[in-house]
Amino acid sequence: MITLTLQRNKPSGKAVTGTLAFDLLNKEGAPEHLSFPTLENAEFIIPAGTYPLDRTWSPKFKKFLPEVQEVFAPDGTPRLGIRIHRGAIPEHSTGCILLDMTGMANLDVFFNQLELYYEDENAQLTITDGSEA
Repeated sequence: MITLTLQRNKPSGKAVTGTLAFDLLNKEGAPEHLSFPTLENAEFIIPAGTYPLDRTWSPKFKKFLPEVQEVFAPDGTPRLGIRIHRGAIPEHSTGCILLDMTGMANLDVFFNQLELYYEDENAQLTITDGSEA
């Protein structure tokens, strides 16, 4: 399992900022650690934990995007369509994790490399909150 990590900061109003980190293979084939700023809407964030992550078709955005799997509401009902996509303000998210254009481009490269070089591997997302050490 290849893990991406999201380290959240403490909420500030509606905004929850953080950092998404993962490795890409450089030209020499060695892993290079990258990190990008994230933004979430404090009203809709998913709980800290580890979730399967897959790239699936988004009917809303009409392209393949990373989707956080196995997310459940407090009452136990599944929350579907929780994605990582581009956005700049908390209102762009109702549970999704927002990245800028550079972060999204590198995340696309990550999934392409996952398919090309790690054919038997899956991705997962581990989220930790700012209050966790």
